[in-house]
Amino acid sequence: MVKGVLTHIAGPVVTAKKMAGSLMYELVRVGETGLIGEIIRIVGDTATIQVYEETSGIKPGETVEGTGKPLSVELGPGLIGQIYDGIQRPLPTLQTLVGAFIKRGVSAPPLPKDKKWPFHPTIKKGTKVIGGDVLGTVPETPVVTQKIPVPPTIEGTVKEIVSEGDYTILDPIAEVQTPQGLEKIYLTHLWPVRQARPYKRKVPSTIPLCTGQRIIDALFPIAKGGTACIPGGFGTGKTVMQHQLAQWADADVVVYVGCGERGNEMAEVLERFPKLIDPRTGHLLMTRTILIANTSNMPIAAREASVYTGITLGEYFRDMGYDVALMADSTSRWAEALREISGRLEEMPGEEGYPAYLASKLAEFYERAGRVVALGSGEKIGSISVIGAVSPPGADFSEPVTVNTLRITKVFWSLDTALAQRRHFPAINWLTSYSLYLKTMEEWYDKNFGPDWLKLRDAAMYLLQRDEELREIVMLVGPDALSVGQRIILEVARMVKEDFLRQSAYHPVDTYCSGEKTYQMLRLILKFYERTKSAVDRGIPLEKILSLPVKEEIARMKIVPPSDFEKVSEELDKHIDEQFNQLSSEILEA
Repeated sequence: MVKGVLTHIAGPVVTAKKMAGSLMYELVRVGETGLIGEIIRIVGDTATIQVYEETSGIKPGETVEGTGKPLSVELGPGLIGQIYDGIQRPLPTLQTLVGAFIKRGVSAPPLPKDKKWPFHPTIKKGTKVIGGDVLGTVPETPVVTQKIPVPPTIEGTVKEIVSEGDYTILDPIAEVQTPQGLEKIYLTHLWPVRQARPYKRKVPSTIPLCTGQRIIDALFPIAKGGTACIPGGFGTGKTVMQHQLAQWADADVVVYVGCGERGNEMAEVLERFPKLIDPRTGHLLMTRTILIANTSNMPIAAREASVYTGITLGEYFRDMGYDVALMADSTSRWAEALREISGRLEEMPGEEGYPAYLASKLAEFYERAGRVVALGSGEKIGSISVIGAVSPPGADFSEPVTVNTLRITKVFWSLDTALAQRRHFPAINWLTSYSLYLKTMEEWYDKNFGPDWLKLRDAAMYLLQRDEELREIVMLVGPDALSVGQRIILEVARMVKEDFLRQSAYHPVDTYCSGEKTYQMLRLILKFYERTKSAVDRGIPLEKILSLPVKEEIARMKIVPPSDFEKVSEELDKHIDEQFNQLSSEILEA
């Protein structure tokens, strides 16, 4: 191993000489305390290293020792339900070792070495295998079964494979004869975080990632394997939205990366998630969740690595054929880490001090999302969806991180400060947000919800757009200038906004809304709209229509429990017809 000498220290960036033979992105141990670092520049025998821990106290002349391998994560049983820092150190384990405050140079195995896992082999001795083929399975949690793969770089014939039983991650489970020699395979393998895991090919993203949030699922959906951006100013609810998506997204595995956010927000995740029940599986949410906690008071260099750690873990489960959702909160803090390290390296700054390669770094990260056919025999299709929050200073969407993210992602959920101030949450502005996946998912919606789904969506968007235009008229000349038809649009648009789009993250029922309930709620509101237009055309006063009891029943739909909703929606359907028919009869008799 290469051993160098520390010569210069500038915060998390240090320089060492006598490092000839080192590799770019090689992991190193810095100083007497063995701080973890990564080589990010090599000039001659001088290496520049970013250190993932606090560097105060180290001094020139101390040794820097290379490890011969890049920053990598350990992939295997034990990942689900774990809480890691940005470089895959298990925080609960560190707490038992050193207490509540992590000491420098302390590390622990990412996966438990002594725990035995039940392994069920799925192939036999003599089978020819390639990278990605499944050797066997390990039921890690009640909802996630790990498919132990042949590492992507190995191909050959299985010479030995263990029988069904319990094994630790240190026990070899198979031996594969390759052209280079005999390779032992374990339940785990390492993978460099900055290197995307290979796959056969990408396939179109045609299936929506249902989130349980009505404004997203109905108006601005994201596909499985898609990318989305959530920019918003302070207090607009970015973090709560990320929490909601992590809790209720229709994904087999969720990876939540708290990248540079405040510690109290991450603490809320750590407190709430272990207690929540997944509505689809009936099991605890943590049985399909991995948390990466790299808060704002942790070393800034590890913040830059945390998003790569998270997406590598996601790719591992994607390669098993699972649908993975990755939440990054927030990529602005990641970009700030890039900016600080770039400044320490004395690189030429770009716009607002960010490095000139900010756009390519963001693209490199989001490009690892997608729906793919995984390596191995057969057709294993998995996906990884990436949803990144952006925290533009002063809610300025023209700043570099937001602008460059919007160039890459296909879904834009624009959080509006004015909506948040009115306590309308989720504070997604329906006039500036968009989704580019609507057309590609049209066939899925037709098949699963009926051919009128997108028509309902378009009708709701028309009402919201007309509502904004009419409100401008009201502000100029007053409400008396509006026709009856325009007043109808204002009233029904208010119902769409308050009774449909507004959703409480903390209400036990309203926090999650299934796709079927979302569809029925929107259909009933728009049915009320059509019946209102028809009734006004027959001379019925609008005031009488707006005083119908069914209007209040529609407003209470959102808090109807899922078990009762089918019955309640059928009754509402009848009540709309009955009350409008009765009103028509009364007017005719009069």
